[in-house]
Amino acid sequence: MKLLGIETSCDETSAAILDGPRTVLSSVVSSQVEHLEYGGVVPELAARAHLRLLRPIVRMALDQAGIALDDVEGVAATQGPGLMGALLVGFGFARGLAWARNLPFAAVNHLEGHLLSPILTDAGFEPPFLALLVSGGHTELVRSPEWLRYEMLGSTVDDAVGEAFDKVSILLGLGYPGGPAIDRAAAAGRADAWPFPRARLAPGSLDFSFSGLKTAVRTVVERRRGELGLGPGERLPAAEQADLAASFQAAAVGALLARLDQALTAHPTPRVVVAGGVAANSALREGARALCERRGVAFHVPPLRYCGDNAAMIAAGGILRLEAGHRWPLSATPVADFGRLPL
Repeated sequence: MKLLGIETSCDETSAAILDGPRTVLSSVVSSQVEHLEYGGVVPELAARAHLRLLRPIVRMALDQAGIALDDVEGVAATQGPGLMGALLVGFGFARGLAWARNLPFAAVNHLEGHLLSPILTDAGFEPPFLALLVSGGHTELVRSPEWLRYEMLGSTVDDAVGEAFDKVSILLGLGYPGGPAIDRAAAAGRADAWPFPRARLAPGSLDFSFSGLKTAVRTVVERRRGELGLGPGERLPAAEQADLAASFQAAAVGALLARLDQALTAHPTPRVVVAGGVAANSALREGARALCERRGVAFHVPPLRYCGDNAAMIAAGGILRLEAGHRWPLSATPVADFGRLPL
């Protein structure tokens, strides 16, 4: 099945064409730059940008795939979670196209798309697997015993790790988005420069907490700014920024890996998946790979181009759902807080 996937849940406008769940014919992602000066995504600006960009992005995806719109055999779009205005643009476009051309339509959970993203490049990826899902708004441990079935094992009780990266990056004056900025700065810093805390929850809990870590970084930054007599807008010296970034990253990644290790003990599995935007972090990728090697389990992580939001993962999820017999009425609507996976 040649399927057109559409993703507009946040600030990436994306379209992709897949021929079956493992064959990517094209994948086009346009990241919006309108939000950089605001230090975060502005929902109204995101929706307007999607309206402007979606049609040419879809045309580009068709051209790169070397097919015409008449060759498309199905359509999938992100149903949620995400920003409602942004979701409405992509979901409405996909639903209208499916109706006009009488094509099968799939409403895909964005989190499921991330979990399935290794399928796009990894021939050996299949269930059962244990997944660490780390994106901008979600930090979760999920077990999948078979295709399209999920068991939630743990999630964050406050900030998601991606949110913590963004907030700490802004605190340090490194800008937005925070993930790449922290990763770059940390490469020049000492991970043991500051002993930042790692939350300890109830014994046996697989949940996460990052609000205390974020507060600890803020306290140190404000203290050091005062000690150095820095005025508004003045940054800490580059060496201190690097040390703080490296120490924060070590604490955040360490907490993720500790929970993943704990989950492998409680729920043995032959495969581990790390997916979502934060899966692009170099320390997390290297640490998870080393953990899996030590544990003797297969490690699956998507290439960097499929870690962030993209329509290829949505198309893969849509194809798998349609092939499994799932159907959605054209009256289906987006759900902004659709934060739970279909279990």
